[in-house]
Amino acid sequence: MPRVKGGYTTRRRRKAILKLAKGYYGSKHALYRTAHEQVMRSLAYAYRDRKVRKRDFRKLWITRINAACQLNGLKYSRFIYGLNQADVAINRKMLAEMAVNDAEGFTKLCDIAKQGIANPKEKVVENTIFLKPAPKGKKQA
Repeated sequence: MPRVKGGYTTRRRRKAILKLAKGYYGSKHALYRTAHEQVMRSLAYAYRDRKVRKRDFRKLWITRINAACQLNGLKYSRFIYGLNQADVAINRKMLAEMAVNDAEGFTKLCDIAKQGIANPKEKVVENTIFLKPAPKGKKQA
């Protein structure tokens, strides 16, 4: 059987791996074998951490909401329960944004949650939208 030399395809594959390994420390960016091992490991970490990032952001949002709730005399779990009872559908990302940037609107939501806890079967708020005034010079959509 004739000997097969590393030709175009092999060289192209190895160059692609070394390109992905650009910037790695030591021999991991220069030697094919170590670069290939590290690139495979890095891609596995990237795949895993795309899922972990979603968990981390949810934890951050909940922490921010809880801190704002404490200022309004509520616990996070009671706040979420009250909003559910009042039929307020707003996600945690937006609640965290309001907690940080719009304290007045968040206080109104806390009041709605307290009413929802007090009167669980009644619809407390109907089609109410809290909008922060637009900065001067910008039009609000």
